[in-house]
Amino acid sequence: MQPVFDFFFNQYYGTPTYLIVLELIGVFFGFLSVIYSKNDNILVYPTGIISTAIFVYILAIYGLLGDMMINGYYFSMSIYGWYIWTRKVDPDHFTPITNTTRKENWQSAFIFIATMIFVFAVYEYFQKWNNWTAYVDTVTTAIFFVGMWQMAKKKIENWIFWIIGDIISVPLYFYKGLTFTAIQYFVFTIIAIYGYKAWKKNLRNDLRPA
Repeated sequence: MQPVFDFFFNQYYGTPTYLIVLELIGVFFGFLSVIYSKNDNILVYPTGIISTAIFVYILAIYGLLGDMMINGYYFSMSIYGWYIWTRKVDPDHFTPITNTTRKENWQSAFIFIATMIFVFAVYEYFQKWNNWTAYVDTVTTAIFFVGMWQMAKKKIENWIFWIIGDIISVPLYFYKGLTFTAIQYFVFTIIAIYGYKAWKKNLRNDLRPA
């Protein structure tokens, strides 16, 4: 049992206790945020804001620029999403779950490409191309940027981007030494699959004639 424990958590040897505690708190609120998102609950945003603020700090300490930018973006988009989700489209209804339009697909493609270019430029400026993870970060950052934008607009396709990004992030964060965060993304993947199914069911119900 000890070798298994060492394999997963030996990365934390020498890490300040407060950083481990902060990571656990960030993971806890991250779980809450994804669960609330699955349930189409507005609490996805306040819990997400707490989690992302914590991870921006932690990732800055670790010098993981790509991951830090992802969480900084999450933080700002959570504020935007909070506004969209509480906005009424008529006197009785809030913003509904919908499919992306053709225009929004083009916008998603633009966000993806623009994000990759931006992250590449940041890594180039700070000379962070010292590990293969930097190249993966460029892709995952773009994936998550699109996913967060679509989630803020309540587009069901956002779950597809979360699932892909989460799957990539599990081994990536473990390699980076953030085991608890890797476990978090593994659970995120499972929740995202159920989230897609739940939103799809809600979408079908919304499309039924009254």
